[in-house]
Amino acid sequence: MKTLDCKGLNCPEPVLKTKQALEEGGVVELTVIIDNEGSMNNVERFARSRGCTTTAKALADGSFVVVISDIKAGTMPQDLDTSAFSCSPAGDGSLICIIPADSMGRGSEELGWALLQNYVKTLKELSPLPAKIFFYNGGVKIVATDNKAIEAVIEMEKLGVEIWACGTCLEYFHLEKDLKVGRITNMFDIVNSMAMATRIISPF
Repeated sequence: MKTLDCKGLNCPEPVLKTKQALEEGGVVELTVIIDNEGSMNNVERFARSRGCTTTAKALADGSFVVVISDIKAGTMPQDLDTSAFSCSPAGDGSLICIIPADSMGRGSEELGWALLQNYVKTLKELSPLPAKIFFYNGGVKIVATDNKAIEAVIEMEKLGVEIWACGTCLEYFHLEKDLKVGRITNMFDIVNSMAMATRIISPF
């Protein structure tokens, strides 16, 4: 196991140091220590884009630890778009997307569902991609049913986008056992992420 102390470094330096450590090889598990949530999110997003598994937690001193595992042996150096991992002093530097319903616009529910699926598919074309996408209320149907957008969501997660689904909402629609992509979250995490984000987009 290797540990990187990236406290005091501004974005995208923690991501660059993480990239270097992964590409040097010989690391089974990498621990990155960071002193701000924006850098934590960026390191997690970068590691996941390289096929790794990450877990993160806050420490009592206000810093954060990201543990990167499932590191692929022989990771080849790749160019990095540093603009995708920048931070803003006004927040955590991230763009997040909120999907809070299963229909986009008013009028036909069938048309609204079709429009929503197309909206989510189009998110994949953004540059940079959102750091996180939250699905709640009827929006959880996008990540827990077969639909035209699910493959795009799966691909975005592979590229490092954090996909989160409201646990209470999944239970309400009896979909808690059908989650196809992403992880379950709660209201505190949704509110906290919205408060910290620099930009929020939504089709509603």
